[in-house]
Amino acid sequence: MDRGELLSREITGQRLLAASARHSFDPDVAVDWNAPLLDATPFMPLQRVSLYGTQLWEQLTPEQRVELSKHEIASVMSVGLWFEVILMQMLCRYVYDRDLRDAHPQYALTELGDETRHSVMFARAVAKLECPDYRPGPALHQLGRLFAHTVASASMFASVLVAEEVTDRLQREMMHDESLQPLTRTISRIHVIEEGRHVRYAREELARLVPRLRRPELEWHRYLTSVAAYLIIDNLIQSRVYRAVGIDPRLGRKVALRNPHHQQTRRWMGEKVTSFLDEVGMIGSTRPLWRKAHLVA
Repeated sequence: MDRGELLSREITGQRLLAASARHSFDPDVAVDWNAPLLDATPFMPLQRVSLYGTQLWEQLTPEQRVELSKHEIASVMSVGLWFEVILMQMLCRYVYDRDLRDAHPQYALTELGDETRHSVMFARAVAKLECPDYRPGPALHQLGRLFAHTVASASMFASVLVAEEVTDRLQREMMHDESLQPLTRTISRIHVIEEGRHVRYAREELARLVPRLRRPELEWHRYLTSVAAYLIIDNLIQSRVYRAVGIDPRLGRKVALRNPHHQQTRRWMGEKVTSFLDEVGMIGSTRPLWRKAHLVA
């Protein structure tokens, strides 16, 4: 690693450490956990609910639509929590071999602290909503364990960006939507502000790493990232959520996957991160899988 790259990393670390000192939250006090949930108030924008615009949606009562919005945002938070735990394991591996006197790995440790708080916040929120634990099923749960202990370098940072930025797009919309539950708006605001630093950290490191990859390495990291992206977006809304409003989970998932509105929401959630990944060369030959996931057109 040349001196210029070392200096670039150090500047990034110092800048983000300073930002963390100025703008960090304690969800124990920043979220009013004792406030009652509001009646007849959506938990996420109804136009982002997976069945919006379908015949099944038209058959739901207003109360059922709100209920489905609650379970879908609980699913997003559960899957987000699952990936946060994976991310923390990857960050621990990342700093293990680095000189912790440097600001760059020190910020990785700071991010670990942020992610720990976020994980507790999401877990408490799902419990507050009285929803099930919607983490992915056993097979993907075990695959996540393997991913956490093996993936590194470019595909690690690119996968982190996918997971963080697709949910960030939704949460940015939610934090400004006064028609939603105050609880989910507050959680979205906290996560957006703190994840902005994490996204910058990962984007800058990925931009440094990709040009150094040989072609076979680049293709491997592209493949790993595309698989991770497909699995993340495809599992954000677990099929079990439909049971909460009396819809068979298999039917609900089938209708949602064919729903043009839901497909467009996926592309909307992913358009910022996919544009960046395409720009730095991390999509390339794997575009068909990104298209299958409805993350690119």
